[in-house]
Amino acid sequence: MGTYLDAILEHHRRRAAADARRTDRLVEESSGLGPTRGFAQALAGGERLRVIAEVKRRSPSKGPLAPDLDPAGLARTYESAGAACLSVLTDREHFGGSADDLAAARGAVGLPVLRKDFTVSANDVVDTRLMGADCVLLIAAALDDAELRDLDALAGEVGLDALVEVHDEAELERAVSHTRAALIGVNQRDLVTFEVDQERAVRVAAAMPPGAVRVAESGVRGRDDAVALAAAGYDAVLVGEHLVTAPDTAASLAELLVDRPR
Repeated sequence: MGTYLDAILEHHRRRAAADARRTDRLVEESSGLGPTRGFAQALAGGERLRVIAEVKRRSPSKGPLAPDLDPAGLARTYESAGAACLSVLTDREHFGGSADDLAAARGAVGLPVLRKDFTVSANDVVDTRLMGADCVLLIAAALDDAELRDLDALAGEVGLDALVEVHDEAELERAVSHTRAALIGVNQRDLVTFEVDQERAVRVAAAMPPGAVRVAESGVRGRDDAVALAAAGYDAVLVGEHLVTAPDTAASLAELLVDRPR
């Protein structure tokens, strides 16, 4: 059965195949940029669960969520409500995002920013740095072992943290074997149906390597979910739909900042 991810990746791989730019020249261009803001560092440790708050206009499964959102204004709301980091969708075709959204959001606040997109090539990694992000997303289900290794290494070379996203224990093992595995996200969303499995992150947490910053992604619906994920050992949650559709975004974010077990 084809998945949402299959269709999205086909689009991104076609685009990457048509990209004739030389990676070494992009890397050289990125060498003149200032330091990144330390995405993983902003999430590590602490007495409370950290929140990565997402700038998200739409989703492939649910359609428009907040198509007219103001990225800069939303970023300021997130920062004032206690978010530790931002995540910004830059996929235009499937999520309605853009590099402009990322630039506007990051320019409005002092928070580190994840470029949320489908990284399939070396140029995608360097583009993430060039557009101003501090962290790149590497989805284990979208990449083979060599791609995981090489793209993570390139991210480190250009100064980016890498959030390596997994969906189960087998993908977690690949992430640990082939990347720095300093920052690991567990996506609770099923790749076939796009439905959320609330137990997935709790189950996979037990297999996480010591020292990795742990992030639970997708399907966080409020304080009860945050409490359960903090109890499972997560350092942070990445939350988009719940926040951009909330009547009171700041209050909805603040209630996720629960105490972590000591």
